[in-house]
Amino acid sequence: MPEVNHNQDISFHTDEETVREKYISQRKQFWDDIADYPKDKAAWGKFYRKRITTIYRHLVGPGLGVLELGCGKGELLASLGPGYGVGLDLSGKMIDWARSNYPELVFHQSDAHGPLPEGNFDVVVLSDLINDLWDVQTVLERARSSISDDGRLIINFHSHLWSPALTFARKSKLAKPNLPQNWLTMDDVVNLLNLSGFEPVRCWREVLWPLPGSVFDFTFNRVLSRFWPFKNFCLANFIVARPKPRNRSDDLPVSIVVPARNEAGNIEGIIQRLPEMGRYVELIFVEGGSTDRTYEAIEKAIPLHPERKISLYRQPGKGKADAVRLGFEKASGEILMILDADLSVPPEDLVRFLNAIRQGDGEFINGVRLVYPMEKQAMRFLNFLGNKFFSSAFSWLLGQPTKDTLCGTKVLNRKNYERIVAGRSYFGDFDPFGDFDLIFGAAKLNLKSVDLPIRYRERTYGDTNISRWRHGWLLLKMLWVGLKRLKFI
Repeated sequence: MPEVNHNQDISFHTDEETVREKYISQRKQFWDDIADYPKDKAAWGKFYRKRITTIYRHLVGPGLGVLELGCGKGELLASLGPGYGVGLDLSGKMIDWARSNYPELVFHQSDAHGPLPEGNFDVVVLSDLINDLWDVQTVLERARSSISDDGRLIINFHSHLWSPALTFARKSKLAKPNLPQNWLTMDDVVNLLNLSGFEPVRCWREVLWPLPGSVFDFTFNRVLSRFWPFKNFCLANFIVARPKPRNRSDDLPVSIVVPARNEAGNIEGIIQRLPEMGRYVELIFVEGGSTDRTYEAIEKAIPLHPERKISLYRQPGKGKADAVRLGFEKASGEILMILDADLSVPPEDLVRFLNAIRQGDGEFINGVRLVYPMEKQAMRFLNFLGNKFFSSAFSWLLGQPTKDTLCGTKVLNRKNYERIVAGRSYFGDFDPFGDFDLIFGAAKLNLKSVDLPIRYRERTYGDTNISRWRHGWLLLKMLWVGLKRLKFI
């Protein structure tokens, strides 16, 4: 067996550290010099940063705990209005400037490869940083230790398709100079995230036109950049990721809200077929002005099932959304579910929804009726075509697969529902169904959405409460709201 030259190993390790230290030192000096770069120069870079800031303000709500790695002068971090904001940067001059201009925030001169501030930050930001790092995976692993289990990591970095244009811009003083960069693609970063304990939630591209001009900004950056083939030519790659789920509790209480209007014949079936789940199951009926004595049918059924935890309410307003909101307001469980009273989705399938959210497969679980063959009268043909159209439109709009927007069965935890409620004013009270209130709210919060296929059954009692033409028109209006508030920002 050949002898191992330990001195050679030590020498190699020392050389590696020396090269790394030289790399970091060179960049520290470079960014110190950039701190003094005249503000009246780099007009291209100024507009680019303004656009990037707009996008981050859409992604990160005010009042959160935010950690930014490579914060520079702290301008992006300050613009987010964090409740608790911490910025780290390699450049001492950048940090001095940030401290003097944003005393309400905390700034540290620090290398992102080293230990990061402890704490469960809601958001960790890496804006135009990863292409400048010595070891991207190490920094991502460090970031994982600073982020809460429900937090989000947001990364943006340049597409190298723009390298020639950026080189020209820097030589022309339209953009700040830069040192040689890593050559990372979107797929490379997604792979590194998976290796570092993160799961990507959304990946997309921004900034098709990085120069001033309001007309060009709207046309190119807010509209054309959303469509193929234009989106492939954007300057900035964006990724939102979440920490991979850790151990989840198997013993959470479950609240199931059942909006019921003219469903008297289905009440007993719902109660009998509902599976036992979690610590306990709470069944909440919200009756909505029925003409077939549905309220009385529920009232009569409750004492016949003392083994069940059942409550009954009359909804004060109209529409399914009003009923769901009342039910969730009264719920005591940590997991919130919606089940339509028509039994077109089998109550037994709710176990699958619970498992998906308990195991961390997703944070917003949406039922899908359009995968398995349906029973003959389960969905009228025009309704089926409409759902197909809207599933494609909303998948594109939300940046995550959303195959069936109007399936009534949806599941999320209480904390995320309360966050959706807190941000409801961003969209306004526009949704009589309640489905899009949840779908849009989950998308705005960058929740991991998962489609769960179920078999859709034919009604055995009563008629559908959906009007295909009137409600189809409302769906188009909701799509327009989503375009304005989520896509064309």
